[in-house]
Amino acid sequence: MDASNLTTVTEFVLIGFSDLPEVRYPLFVVFAAIYQVTLVGNGAILLAIGTEKKLQTPMYYFLANLSILDIFCPSSTVPKMLENLLTKKESISFVGCAFQLFFLVALLGTEVFLLSVMAYDRYVAICFPLRYTLIMTKGRCAKLTAGTWAAGFLNSLLHTVFTFHLSFCESNKVNQYYCDIPPVVALSCSSTYVAETLSLVIGGVSGSSTFLITGISYIYIISTILKIKSAEGKRKAFSTCASHLLVVSLFYGTMLLNYVRPSSSHNSPARDRLISMMNGVITPMLNPIIYSLRNAEVKGALRNVLCPKTCLQRG
Repeated sequence: MDASNLTTVTEFVLIGFSDLPEVRYPLFVVFAAIYQVTLVGNGAILLAIGTEKKLQTPMYYFLANLSILDIFCPSSTVPKMLENLLTKKESISFVGCAFQLFFLVALLGTEVFLLSVMAYDRYVAICFPLRYTLIMTKGRCAKLTAGTWAAGFLNSLLHTVFTFHLSFCESNKVNQYYCDIPPVVALSCSSTYVAETLSLVIGGVSGSSTFLITGISYIYIISTILKIKSAEGKRKAFSTCASHLLVVSLFYGTMLLNYVRPSSSHNSPARDRLISMMNGVITPMLNPIIYSLRNAEVKGALRNVLCPKTCLQRG
């Protein structure tokens, strides 16, 4: 193919909602509500951690980073989705699509690495409680966090470059609510072998390695908890991990279904859309709810933030 024909597509059309014209406005209300709950929930977590001294520990430092990711991730896609629902304009520029894909994949990738770091933090806290403060120092926490963000954005840069290096010269209709790797790659009129192989290899390696770190950490954690003699001690130890374990299960399940499979298996658009919706919209809303419901310290801090002592005394 001639170089002049490598990229003739100047914009993409997001057709995720095109088959639901009669429910555009109800969907707008639903997604706007979900987005607001996500912002308020994660913002409350950040406020609680920032104002409560007892929450200024490595565990909550990592949780604050998770909340930041859960604010940024839907912010990379939901505003454009709401605009498309309201105006019925489903187009996005070629550059806009590239940026949207880059930030979405970067933030999701960073969350993958961060969840494994959080599992390691719980492993150290439960298996080596006396050495915890010596191991998880402020400097080490900062380095681990910086590493997760760097790895996530580098991973996304590779995917974005290889995805948009493809030729797009025929269809420009992205069968999704926003620009993502599988539906964009599926539009290419050139060979997608390298891009798909890269996605599978990098996604498989990073996903399996972080999953392995998380899994091994929890094997040791559960083994240590079972050795605790008192039932109260077991309950307290498990309560510090239950929220994270639930978030990990939800996140990894949707990530594996969405990315670690070839494009030929994406033969059910409705299912693919639902999985992507869970990944980029629903999970960021659920994370603060899970942590606030399962963690007594977070619940107490949120009560202090939302209802000060004067309010409690008045009640």
